[in-house]
Amino acid sequence: MTRPVAARTALLDMLALSLGGAVALGFARFAYALLLPVMRADLGWSFTLAGAMNAANALGYLLGALTATSLTARWGLKRVFLGGLMLTAASLLACALTGLSLPLLLVRLLAGLGGALVFVSGGGLAALAARAHPERSALLLGVFYGGSGIGIMLSALLLPPLLADGWRSAWVALGLASLACLLLTLRPLTRFPERGLGAPAGQTPASLRPLAWTLAAYTCFGIGYIAYMTFIVAFLRANGAGPLVTPFWAVLGMAVVVNPVVWRSLATSARGARAMTAQMLTLAAGATLPLLSTHPAALFASGILFGLSFLAVVTFTTIITRRVLPEHVWARGIAAFTVVFAAGQVSGPLLTGLLADSAGGLRLGLGVSALVLLLGAGLALRQPDPG
Repeated sequence: MTRPVAARTALLDMLALSLGGAVALGFARFAYALLLPVMRADLGWSFTLAGAMNAANALGYLLGALTATSLTARWGLKRVFLGGLMLTAASLLACALTGLSLPLLLVRLLAGLGGALVFVSGGGLAALAARAHPERSALLLGVFYGGSGIGIMLSALLLPPLLADGWRSAWVALGLASLACLLLTLRPLTRFPERGLGAPAGQTPASLRPLAWTLAAYTCFGIGYIAYMTFIVAFLRANGAGPLVTPFWAVLGMAVVVNPVVWRSLATSARGARAMTAQMLTLAAGATLPLLSTHPAALFASGILFGLSFLAVVTFTTIITRRVLPEHVWARGIAAFTVVFAAGQVSGPLLTGLLADSAGGLRLGLGVSALVLLLGAGLALRQPDPG
C-alpha cells in the first residue's frame, strides 16, 4: 500500500472508529439536552432531578472508567469497544420503556458505563493507530474525538420531529442509530492494532504525577462543560429562543466535527498545556455569551465557540499523555483522564440543577460553570513541559 493510500485509509478508519464517540457522548449524553425540556414538562421534574439524570450517566461513566483498564487487559481493546457500544445502545432503547425516575436513573447509569468503555478502549485504539502516522497524529486523534459532533448533528436532525409526539420515540431512534453505528465500525475495526508495547521487564510502573496540573484542569472541564451541554437547550427555550434550538444544536455539532483542523497546529506546537488553556478560555467565552444576550448572532457564536473547543480539550488529553508518558502507560493515562472527567461530570449537573432551582435560576448555574472553566484554564497554564 502506497503512503498516500495508507494515510487515506487511516483517516477513513479513524472516522469509522469515531462513531463510537457519536454513540457514547453524542447520543448517550448530549442528546439528552434536547429531550430534557419535553421530559421535564411531561414528568414534572425539577431542574435538580433533570440534572441528576445526566449525573447518573456521568456516574456510570466514572464506574466504566475505573474498570476499563482491567477489562481491556483481559478482553482486549476491540472486544471492550464493541461490548461498550452494545451496552450503550441497549440502554438508550430501555430509556423509552418507563417514565419512573429510579429505572430511568439506572438505565442512564448503564448508558454512561457503556460510553466510558467505548471511549477508553476507543482512545487506546486511536492512540496506537496514530503512532503509525506521527506527522498526522493530532489530526487523526481529533477525528476520533470529534465523532461526538457527528452524534450531535444526527440528533439535531433526528429528534425534533420525533419530540413533537413525545420523548419515547426519540430514545428508540437514538438506540437504533447506535446499533447502526456499531455495524459500521465492524469492518474498519479489524485494521486497528490491538495492543501497544508492554512495559519493559522489571521496570517500575511510571507515575502519572507529570500530568497533575492537566488532570486538575480536566476535572474543572468536566464540571464546567457538562452544565452547558445539559441545560443550554432548556435555557434557550426559557428565554424565548426555542425556534433556534435545532439550528443552534446542528451548528454546535458541525463545529465539533471541524475542530481538529482549527486546533491541530496549536495542540502539537504549544508548550506544556497552553493549548488546553486556550481551548478552555474559548469554552468560557462560549458559555458566557448566552448569559449576556439571546440575540441569534450571540447564540450561534456561542455554539460555534463551544463546539470548536470542548472536544478539542478531550483530544488534547491524549496528546499530552503521549507526550509526557512512556507508551506502555498510555492506556493508564487515558483512563486517569477519563476518571477525573467523569468525576467532574457527576457533580456538574447536580450543582447546576441545584443553583437553577434557586432564585438565580439557570442563568446562575450556567454562570458558575463558566467560572469553573476559567479556573481550569488557569490550572492548565501551570502544566510544565516534559523533561
